[in-house]
Amino acid sequence: MGTRKRTCGTGEKDNSLHLSRMGWNSYFQAQLQGCCSDDFLPARVVGVSKNSFRISNGEEEWRAVLAGRLMHPPHGRYPVTGDWVLAADSVIVKVLNRTNALCRGASGTHGKPDALPKREQVIAANLDTVFVVCGLDRDFNLRRIERYLTLVYNCGLNPVILLTKADLHRDPMPFVSELETVAFGVSIHVVSGLDGKGLLPLDGYLSPGQTAAMVGSSGAGKSTLVNRLYGKAIQATGSVSLRIGKGTHTTTARDLIMMPQGGMLIDNPGLREIAFWNDDGGVRAAFPEIENLAGACRFSNCRHMHEPGCRVLQAIAAGEILQDRLDSYHKMKRELAYLSLRQQKRADRVEKEQWKAVSLKIKALKKERRNR
Repeated sequence: MGTRKRTCGTGEKDNSLHLSRMGWNSYFQAQLQGCCSDDFLPARVVGVSKNSFRISNGEEEWRAVLAGRLMHPPHGRYPVTGDWVLAADSVIVKVLNRTNALCRGASGTHGKPDALPKREQVIAANLDTVFVVCGLDRDFNLRRIERYLTLVYNCGLNPVILLTKADLHRDPMPFVSELETVAFGVSIHVVSGLDGKGLLPLDGYLSPGQTAAMVGSSGAGKSTLVNRLYGKAIQATGSVSLRIGKGTHTTTARDLIMMPQGGMLIDNPGLREIAFWNDDGGVRAAFPEIENLAGACRFSNCRHMHEPGCRVLQAIAAGEILQDRLDSYHKMKRELAYLSLRQQKRADRVEKEQWKAVSLKIKALKKERRNR
């Protein structure tokens, strides 16, 4: 392992080119002002294990542990793959602010229709593109893709849909046509990890400094696609069950892979649950035709259920929008509304408990003064 070159704060350019190829930019550079020692090195998290992290400065990679004070809020955030950190040798002393983060509600509600996640799970940070990967087999599901799009939009990220396993069909274009009815304005690429069909346009998302992450079901072909894009097998792959049409979790970690195209790619384990955690306009972005029609409804608070003069219901009756599409819209709106209400109640409870603690301290001080 070579000498780690310092690029912190003072404007030294020893390793600036290598860092920029990993996504370092002025946003992260500005965070070094006034908080950086010559002993601190900027590096990017390229892998996370239970008690350690793999970090890289673009020239070398090494393992690091997290400073104890960062393990508990509010002193810092726990690093995830894609984060930029400052390290003192093999200890991460600071996690820099993120440009964005792909997050969801933590898993554990599978098979519980009325259950909602109780905590946030950050999947990856500082991304330029999120590849929503869907196989052209039994994995193809418009409702699931709608949820993925809503999840990505809620995080303020740019989705791109990859339809894998194109080699299974002579003409996959009917799938594209069907998908275009729900994925407005989203780039769609039909690809095959088996024979490399359609992969060349993906190089544009993996240019130097660009970071993309893959999300999709197990068995959708994510790891096979990574291997084909890389040019050799670097990720384990597995077969899909012919009986149930589902894949196995061959990818068990989130590693940031430096690609030959110059950019970086994160191959995530398959997601069984697409649970939301925040609402940042994801439904509006994923269902623009319904939102646009809603503005023409007779009543401003129209729920698009049975109200007279509802432009959305008129579109349903005219066949302009499918009922399944509207049902999906309603389901996600209810889910996000309930989640927002519960989080607000939790925030109010936390604030109430904080004021209760302050009140108890004040009473204790008064009692102490009386007893003097």
